[in-house]
Amino acid sequence: MELSISRQCELLNISRSAYYYQPVPAVNAEEVKLLKAIKEELILHPFYGYRKIAIALKHMSVTRKQVRLIMAKSGLRAIYPKKWLSIACKQHEKYPYLLKDMKIWLPNQVWATDITYIRLSGGHVYLVAIIDLWSRKVISWRMSNTLDTEFCVSALLEAIDLYGVPAVFNTDQGSQFTSEAFITVLKKHGIRISMDGNGRALDNIYIERLWRTLKYEEIYLNDYRSMDELKAAVKKFFNFYNTERFHQSLEYATPDEMYYSAFKYSLKEKAA
Repeated sequence: MELSISRQCELLNISRSAYYYQPVPAVNAEEVKLLKAIKEELILHPFYGYRKIAIALKHMSVTRKQVRLIMAKSGLRAIYPKKWLSIACKQHEKYPYLLKDMKIWLPNQVWATDITYIRLSGGHVYLVAIIDLWSRKVISWRMSNTLDTEFCVSALLEAIDLYGVPAVFNTDQGSQFTSEAFITVLKKHGIRISMDGNGRALDNIYIERLWRTLKYEEIYLNDYRSMDELKAAVKKFFNFYNTERFHQSLEYATPDEMYYSAFKYSLKEKAA
């Protein structure tokens, strides 16, 4: 004798609604299709956020909201520098911004520095670079997996050792650059200290452009798995940036050509 469904549920101590329940897949076929398209777009353009991806996938008739929800559910995100890399320390002394209306007309007149964030597979690292503002030349850089002061001081000491002493050194108000260790090196060499105003990213626009160039022309085009691999790539790129890459703002000269040409002219004038 076949038992009725009601009797079966009664014997098993479950409700009839539980008996008839059919599990719903966590992701439907359309979501899987969209997720695949999003991942393919991120491989091509890892710096795209959900807004740009939605525009790139407009042929699929998707909305920003759909793209954002699927990216959030899948843990996908654009590669971008974290905000507030340089956090100010209230106890550290701050210095005024000296570059307003300053005419920069020769190398080693003003150096500037900043820190950026680079994502690695399974982690991230921090990169600090020092540039000569007149020539845009990258004169020193260091990489670290911690946001400490030591790697910034190391880059500064190397820059001074290789290229001498600038008249002015410009930084943001981050704790690495206002630290006693960093400031002591600047003061020891008689370098005037300039700091960007709080929240004024454009005060250090030249090095921000350097980060954009590095990331769009090198970092975003590759998938680095280790710090050693990344270091080798950054070293190669900065060498290319200094010696081969033409800069429109320099009338298509390279930073090295600009930096060293000034010293050649100086030597000619002395000889004359």
